[in-house]
Amino acid sequence: MSTATTLRIDFVSDVSCPWCAVGLGALEQALARVAPDIRAELHFQPFELNPDMPAEGQDSIEHLTEKYGISEDQVRANGEHLRQRGATVGFDFDLARRKRVWNTFDAHRLLHWAQMMGLEKQYALKKALFKAYFSDGLNPSDHDLLVRLAGEAGLDTARAREILAGDEFAAETRERERMYTGAGIHSVPAIIFNSEHLVSGGQPVEVFERALRQIAGMAPRTTAEA
Repeated sequence: MSTATTLRIDFVSDVSCPWCAVGLGALEQALARVAPDIRAELHFQPFELNPDMPAEGQDSIEHLTEKYGISEDQVRANGEHLRQRGATVGFDFDLARRKRVWNTFDAHRLLHWAQMMGLEKQYALKKALFKAYFSDGLNPSDHDLLVRLAGEAGLDTARAREILAGDEFAAETRERERMYTGAGIHSVPAIIFNSEHLVSGGQPVEVFERALRQIAGMAPRTTAEA
């Protein structure tokens, strides 16, 4: 028998947030470094970078130049920096394929339901959504895509389509979003450990590893099979 510490991690993020994909990759590598002494119970929480984005979306270059007041050249330079950072944590950005920015609310509704079906299924769906958008350039508001990804994550596709056809989990998702913005979270990723300790941004692996070790040192340990 050995002792291990299990930490609850709430990963507040958006499907269309590139630094969230980087942050998740870095957190995954950090968790691999501290295993098996420290384990994670990972919950993905909703945050919309562009809650007012219309259904038709917006050209990604146009969106970024308008939102941040930067030039197209700066957008492309930032994209190359993201690509390099993603590569260090095993994530493949192909931003040339990401032509548009889309509304992500339905993706968050589906992730809310996926969490109810099991954390491992929510995790698989979240990873699939990041890949679909940032690596494959697909539209994360497209219901056919969302249903397909749900099926690949081990979820019931008929149930997924039923949820997307109506407004199930809309109120719950909005309430969860308000809870985090009300707590002062206005940029993502925001990674909350044991509902107390916050790490913001797509930090390097070493930052997450240090946080995991420090917070695990404060938490009670549980007995687990060696």
